[in-house]
Amino acid sequence: MSAYPQFVAPFRAFLDQIPDAGRVVVFCHFDADGLAAGGLFGRGLNRINASWEVEVLPSGKGENAFLTPAVREKLLAFEPDALIVTDLGVHENGTLETDGIPVLYVDHHIPEGQPPAGATVLTGYGLEPVPCSAWLAYELLAAETDMTDLRWVAAIGIISDLGDQAQWPPLAETKKQHTAKWLKEAVAMCNAARRAGAFDLDLPLQYLLHDDNPRGLAQDETLAAYRAEVAAALAIARKMPPKFPPKGPDAAPVAIITIDSPCQIHPLVAQQWIQRLPDRVVLCANLGYLPDGAVAISGRAASRDLHIPNMLRAAFARIGATPPANFAHGHPQASGGHLPPAEYKLLLQGLGFTE
Repeated sequence: MSAYPQFVAPFRAFLDQIPDAGRVVVFCHFDADGLAAGGLFGRGLNRINASWEVEVLPSGKGENAFLTPAVREKLLAFEPDALIVTDLGVHENGTLETDGIPVLYVDHHIPEGQPPAGATVLTGYGLEPVPCSAWLAYELLAAETDMTDLRWVAAIGIISDLGDQAQWPPLAETKKQHTAKWLKEAVAMCNAARRAGAFDLDLPLQYLLHDDNPRGLAQDETLAAYRAEVAAALAIARKMPPKFPPKGPDAAPVAIITIDSPCQIHPLVAQQWIQRLPDRVVLCANLGYLPDGAVAISGRAASRDLHIPNMLRAAFARIGATPPANFAHGHPQASGGHLPPAEYKLLLQGLGFTE
């Protein structure tokens, strides 16, 4: 019995479009949930049909699956017969549908429109509880083939996104089999890989694609060094004080922390401040993360009364400007994106900051 019977037929219909010996590209987000979902598809698809050639490709730093022009060229270069996009959102622009390639979206973020014809959208958004991408990927594949031995891969994504008390039914048994310690360490290593300056996603992905337990991933020395690098950068960033806009009619309920690091620590810095500033959106702006000089901005909010995408868009509207298309997406309490320096200045102005 499938955990999500409503998804069994559309998933099977998508698989039926893949020819024997066809090439399937799995385009996944670079966080632990995305990598775990990618690893599950990378292994599970070949259990369904051993003749398929499956390529798992994590997204790049600063990349948006739907709005970065180079993404389409990168995906088409693989000459796929089908594409699976997981943990990267769902957007009306789509990806390769207009190239005649069947596309499956497996996701849990707020959908931003319906992709073009040729897309199959299987989203956890709106379900209760909302399954993250690895959870959903596991259940889709488990309806088609035996995935029991790969529950540990799913657990890495689930624990990372939803915590180790998540309501995924097999989680307790999986923690017992592999121990919560090794699963949590594996989550930390996946996250260290994408947060470190090297942005080395292939290393954790290889473990997820080939190992039979989480211990190798949890004990990798290179990943441990990445983790230490991130911890050191975070220790510095945590000392940076927040700044608030001057009080006035245009001042948004916001605080901003500015850092300069090659590590992807801006979401962590924003997250740590929302407990101390529960009535504000906390933005962390990282000036050193992106290679092109753009500012990486991560916003977090503790209160459900605060809607970050709306606030960020309203800031631009207040000064008669429009944000870039790939900015201010995500969740109501977790949003952000990347802005060129000039547009970052406009955002600050719109939020009520003065020079």
